[in-house]
Amino acid sequence: MIFQRIIALVRKEMKKTFRDPAILFMIFLFPVVFVFAFGAFFGGFGGGQPVYDIGVVNMDQANSSQMFLSILSNTGILNLHVYANNGTTQNELSPGKIQAVMIIPDGFSQSYTSYQAAPNEPNKWINSTISLYLDKGSIVATQVISPIIQQTLAAFTGQNLQTIPTPIRIETASLVEVEQTSTFDFMTPGMFTFASIFLIMMVAQSFTEDRENGIIRRIRITPTTPTEFMTSQILSYMTIALIQAALVFAMVYLLGFRPNVGIPVYVLAFILVLIFSLSNVGFGLITATITKSSGAATGVSFIFILPQLFLGTFVGASLTSTAQFAGRFVPSYYVTDALTSLFLREAAIFSPTVLLDLAVTSVSCAAILVIGIVLYAKYYKI
Repeated sequence: MIFQRIIALVRKEMKKTFRDPAILFMIFLFPVVFVFAFGAFFGGFGGGQPVYDIGVVNMDQANSSQMFLSILSNTGILNLHVYANNGTTQNELSPGKIQAVMIIPDGFSQSYTSYQAAPNEPNKWINSTISLYLDKGSIVATQVISPIIQQTLAAFTGQNLQTIPTPIRIETASLVEVEQTSTFDFMTPGMFTFASIFLIMMVAQSFTEDRENGIIRRIRITPTTPTEFMTSQILSYMTIALIQAALVFAMVYLLGFRPNVGIPVYVLAFILVLIFSLSNVGFGLITATITKSSGAATGVSFIFILPQLFLGTFVGASLTSTAQFAGRFVPSYYVTDALTSLFLREAAIFSPTVLLDLAVTSVSCAAILVIGIVLYAKYYKI
């Protein structure tokens, strides 16, 4: 065994590794980015916890109700917005701008006073009911907000949860009239974007492999124009995206997802997914531009995949408020938001929220695709 040859081979391999930025990223930066993403998105970075926006209509206006609202606000979990009437709050709740609406009745303070005067004599209580309307498109609203308010009310009244209840009860009004939604239903809109996001990796690998195998070079010597070539690629991947969306819908339908919507909503949903696929093709082209091999393209593509997975799919509901705000800067957020409004909140296809999501998705995805085409054409002379 000649150690000089071994050392020479090691030196060669080290030079090859450190001269390829993509490989360096996979070895050193990708683990850092991955851990940072989990930490930042789920609260490890900067601490904090999700904050939920709650609309409040206070029909009591006495000191007791004001004190109760103050305690709710001081929890740091609920961000209260006071409205004059229930109609205004429902208009905010329907498109998902707030996660819940709480209506404090006129007799709240009287109920509180009667309980404090005779906590063990229910016959002397004055009963009242807090109405709570929840966002049907948010798993957080249906499973988290109500217990928080209930626990805060118990602490405010001084109730021992092991004893008899107080005269003030909370009625979740929205769930009385609608069918109970499962966790799977809440996740379904984000599954469409989740599946489409991996087009980024597919596009990046395909273009780098074609470049490595000399296919791109052979295409350039044919009469095929760059426009024709790129158009064919875009149509191919949009077809793949359409098949993906159809397969995802078929699976979620078989698993029990039955949104109460019409054919136009399904058509718009598929259009949204197709538009979103344009941005994934663009990100794939950008990845192919900065990588030298298909293997490296796989790793680098996660620069664009991870933020969209964490910030713009079904994961987003459980993130910190800072991460939820950051989600507004990725295209997948608006696609998931539109699909949630259409499928779960049963919003009209021409509602302002859906139209805004459609507009932002269209503009951002078209811009990303153009950037990807320009970069790839500039560096590799397609």
